Amino acid sequence: MEKPSNRARLVKAPEHFISQELIADINANGLDENRRGFLRKGFMSALGGATAGLVAPLAIAAGEGDPAILEKQEWQTTLGKNVATMPYGVPSIYESNLIRRESPGLTRVSAASVAFTPLQGLFGTITPNGLHFERHHQGWYNINPETHRLMVNGLVKNPRVFTMNDLMRLPSVSRTHFIECGANTGLEWGNVAVPTVQYTHGMLSCCEFTGVPLKVLLEECGADLKKGKYMLAEGGDGSGMTRTINLESCLNDTIVAWSMNGEMLRPENGFPLRLVVPGVQGVSWVKWLRRLEVGDMPWNSKDEAVHYIELMPNGDHRQYASIQECKSVITTPSGGQQLLDKGFYNVSGMAWSGRGKITRVDVSFDGGNNWRTARLETPVLTKSITRFNIDWVWDGSPAIMQSRAMDDTGYIQPSIKTLRNVRGTRSIYHNNAIQSWKLDSNGEVSNVQVG
Repeated sequence: MEKPSNRARLVKAPEHFISQELIADINANGLDENRRGFLRKGFMSALGGATAGLVAPLAIAAGEGDPAILEKQEWQTTLGKNVATMPYGVPSIYESNLIRRESPGLTRVSAASVAFTPLQGLFGTITPNGLHFERHHQGWYNINPETHRLMVNGLVKNPRVFTMNDLMRLPSVSRTHFIECGANTGLEWGNVAVPTVQYTHGMLSCCEFTGVPLKVLLEECGADLKKGKYMLAEGGDGSGMTRTINLESCLNDTIVAWSMNGEMLRPENGFPLRLVVPGVQGVSWVKWLRRLEVGDMPWNSKDEAVHYIELMPNGDHRQYASIQECKSVITTPSGGQQLLDKGFYNVSGMAWSGRGKITRVDVSFDGGNNWRTARLETPVLTKSITRFNIDWVWDGSPAIMQSRAMDDTGYIQPSIKTLRNVRGTRSIYHNNAIQSWKLDSNGEVSNVQVG
């Protein structure tokens, strides 16, 4: 039998490491170097507490017998809970720390902020509905589906207003796609800013969406697709979110969706209706969708002329750069976690591309000097997350862990240096650079930028 000291054990990243007082201070006064220091101090204190209680239980398990095996447990000798005790199931109480979290100081008000998906605790490729990331511009609503309407107008022969019942009687499809906010990893453009993968990459989720194909809906209304090259999507929230959609690039796979992972959309994800535009930044996946207008030119609405633009090194604005390029990240081990022993580890992560399928992921343990090809786990779907795994035996030496993805167009995920050479450092959008995790000899994993 393998000795306990040789077992590869990993401590999860601490979830609660920011006090409410510090959150209030950051929200009121911003995130300066002093408050960054308090964040780091709080994180390291929480990390130390997470590892403190691990030795004793393992010592018991290493003795002559483990009570957890030798003795009957309560659940083996008593009657369990009835069926339908919880008519809508919820996670175990032992998973209560795995939740969406808001990053303090990101926005002035929480109604126009982000709640990040805990990627470090997920398996496979599908994001549970309750953990799907949130991004709102004026809060979310519970909208009555009986009174919700969708208007289709513009360059169409038959402008129409659809009820939800009208839409759900049309031919529907179910497809799995990722959605990523254009600002995902945006805090890392300048330098390392946040400690864990939940905050570096957590504006990312992947679900099965069900709805009517946009093409079917436009055909129903007699859209002029010779003159009409663009579509304006308008949301029903108080911010008046509107986005221009390039019909030529997205007509064939865009969905007007009402379902996510087999159930109706959650209110915070657009219930009862949202647009699903595979491969395109999440802001174009307009929630609480109320209007689609076909036109012959971009609208340059406030959400695309003032917001979601990028300042290039020469002073120009990069506008309508909506495709989410090929990207990947190692989620285990990742920032904030700790390896307690030398030995075997399964290194796992996610890869995705807004242009198609992932064809390959390479992993480096020495900062990009040498690369090994990881296993791509099925299913490998277009414009969807692909899970990758690779075996690794840690010898106790410091390491820099990286992943580099390639898609079926031949695009290869760039280093942060390569990306900055083209785009500068003043952007917050479309950062698809290689993520680096630094592993110290004491097993602690931290966020670092290399190359």
